[in-house]
Amino acid sequence: MVALTRYNWWALAIRGLAAIIFGILAFVWPGVTLTVLVMLFGFYAIVDGVFAIATAIHHSRTGEQRWMLWLEGILGIVAGLLTLILPGVTALVLLFLIAFWSIVTGVLEIAAAIRLRQEIEGEWLMAVSGIASLVLGFVLLLFPRAGALALIWWIGAYALVFGVLLLALAFRLRGRGAMAVI
Repeated sequence: MVALTRYNWWALAIRGLAAIIFGILAFVWPGVTLTVLVMLFGFYAIVDGVFAIATAIHHSRTGEQRWMLWLEGILGIVAGLLTLILPGVTALVLLFLIAFWSIVTGVLEIAAAIRLRQEIEGEWLMAVSGIASLVLGFVLLLFPRAGALALIWWIGAYALVFGVLLLALAFRLRGRGAMAVI
């Protein structure tokens, strides 16, 4: 997995800021069309995936396995590209794409937090962000006929919570200069 140090805390911070920006935009433009929502999610998933992979590449010199972060990054990029290539997808297809991406991301974040727990304090922030991802995914699967406005609010709220948690973890790592393995 990826070694997080005081030298790469910024990658988590950028992921957190991207999530917060996405969440704010979802609330500021509640009447946004499905096409714009699709594009916002697509760009967010790509940015998140690129930074997850960049972090894995940056730390590939240590020889440790980083498959969870690679998988998270690849899934994010694929989900984002599919979303942008097929902007006319129905709300139901988009909902399932977001739900499954959120569930997989949640599982991977929780797995990373379990690995972190013996390395640094504050790993619970990553576990809580994983739980937030799981909750969003399962809520979307349980209520697939939710209106577009409700979907925007759920996704916006998730993005804000996820982003704040990643920022908190990033600044905790920066402040402590801690070395941890995710």
